Amino acid sequence: MNSYPEFDLSGKVALVTASGRGLGRAIALALAHAGADVALGLRDRNAHGGLPAEIEALGRRALALQMDVTSLDQIFRAVDDTVARFGRLDILVNNAGIAPGNLAENVREEDYDLTMAVNLKGTFFASQAAGRVMLGQKSGRIVNVSSQAGFAALPTESIYCATKAAIVHLTKCLAVEWGKYGINVNAVAPTFIETPGTEECLADPEFRADVVERIAALHRIGQPMDVAGSVVFLASPAASLITGHTLVIDGGWTAR
Repeated sequence: MNSYPEFDLSGKVALVTASGRGLGRAIALALAHAGADVALGLRDRNAHGGLPAEIEALGRRALALQMDVTSLDQIFRAVDDTVARFGRLDILVNNAGIAPGNLAENVREEDYDLTMAVNLKGTFFASQAAGRVMLGQKSGRIVNVSSQAGFAALPTESIYCATKAAIVHLTKCLAVEWGKYGINVNAVAPTFIETPGTEECLADPEFRADVVERIAALHRIGQPMDVAGSVVFLASPAASLITGHTLVIDGGWTAR
């Protein structure tokens, strides 16, 4: 008889980028709740809002790291520091992302470059840094944060959409290359989630009503833990046969 699915992450070590607030914070807490020790990749390592203490209150170890994903030096140092502190790295969650909105005809080069640097380049090189550790271990889980914007066009977000679509395909490429080493690479693609990053646009009643209407099946704005649960699943032994997949968490938006 096969054993039952296992969702426990006890003994695992996770690194979550952009974990100081919003979605990243929820993911870090959910991983800790599932049993993992968590390294926190932060653009400013002091701006953690007490998150290490919250993780430690769950009985897990935490490490706040300086990790601006536009800096390759900081990316590789954060991975090295994680391994030095915990002895291994089992899970990487590439959560860092930005979305400076503008009509396509008005997009500034500096916004284009920064969006590509954070969303796509940062995801690739964080995966590379963690992947080198995981290759040696012959095991690991990488979960990238894409977006429903990788599947559906959002007006004024052409560059953001392009990076999130690229993450979907990058996820497949890394999964195919690294599967033989016991590394699973997947992604999640959330809809609009109530976070500090979406607070301003969702405060507009007309915009919010339109988003709720487009979330066709459930008609509600997502909460960070709605996404965090899927990340924990993909990082867990229960998802051992899933790789190269992007799990769309959109309440039915793209089903219309």
